Amino acid sequence: MQTALRLAERGLGNVWPNPAVGCVVTREGRLVGRGWTQPGGRPHAETEALARSGAAAQGATAYVTLEPCCHWGRTPPCTDALIAAGIRRVVVAGEDPDPRVAGGGIARLRQAGIDVAAGLCAEEAAELNAGFFTRVQFGRPLVTLKLAASLDGRIATQTGESRWITGAAAREVAHRLRATHDAVLVGTGTVLSDDPQLTCRLPGLDCRSPVRVALDRTLRIPMEAHIIATARETPTWIVTLPGADPVRRERRRAAGVEIVEVAGDAAGQIDIAAALEALGDRGLTRLLVEGGGRLAAALLSAGLVDRLVWLHAPVVLGGDAMPAAAALGLDRLADAPRFDRVHVQPLGDDVLSLYRRRG
Repeated sequence: MQTALRLAERGLGNVWPNPAVGCVVTREGRLVGRGWTQPGGRPHAETEALARSGAAAQGATAYVTLEPCCHWGRTPPCTDALIAAGIRRVVVAGEDPDPRVAGGGIARLRQAGIDVAAGLCAEEAAELNAGFFTRVQFGRPLVTLKLAASLDGRIATQTGESRWITGAAAREVAHRLRATHDAVLVGTGTVLSDDPQLTCRLPGLDCRSPVRVALDRTLRIPMEAHIIATARETPTWIVTLPGADPVRRERRRAAGVEIVEVAGDAAGQIDIAAALEALGDRGLTRLLVEGGGRLAAALLSAGLVDRLVWLHAPVVLGGDAMPAAAALGLDRLADAPRFDRVHVQPLGDDVLSLYRRRG
């Protein structure tokens, strides 16, 4: 199952809206086939593994990181493929929360006389597909907030200079995060100040750039901005309010940008929860948020940050520098967003800390 989980990781960031699944087929203690969900979500992992197993699948055991599907979609049910291949036993890490499956896949296999065991490495498998589960259960993608900040929680000097607070190793981690997420989200201010590319530029992973999403309620990001100028090369979505200037909207659409309209909140800003729901409706399961401070504060205040990746640099910028998160308006510590630390890793002089939202 550990091998199947490592295979499943290969699909993170490029199989949405499907889950990233791995499958290993063994017979008499020997691996005879393996597979993982392919780009775009199909073929599924089980189909890939069975194709590589060939006749050796007869009487074999399949280890699958998520309950096999039992419904027709763009591909036939994986349960039918396992049954037709003559698989004798299936070991499943966890059940699929999708209402179209939700235990039905396991039941279908058992009805066909296949021995099914569930729960092996369930916690690890659930974390791997936390994005898929979040979209199924809450209608929005899993949100990972990435902050590259000083020791005192600042992301830029008072003049806005931020390149580079962290070192090369930390920046490489940031690119790897992009490769394993469906989309990367930034606010208007970040685009205007940094004109970021928001692509994955690591050797061998340059084809794994996520969808680029920017919040821009009045469509004031200029046409010359990198994310708009290259929208036909790397998908770019702009989330805006319904009343945004129609001429600006059409110019951006003509440049290849997808316009996503969502409702505003009481203050006339983009409703961040509605924005995430709209992204979920479009199939996104894993969203990486890279800036800036107001966007981070909005997500934290709404309780919408599921994972926090904090890259600490050994530098102090002071109180007049730009904070990683804008004002939250907290009066009591009890109301502060809480996270549990799950991983710490040194990256040269920097330190990476990974947190999971508590509760």
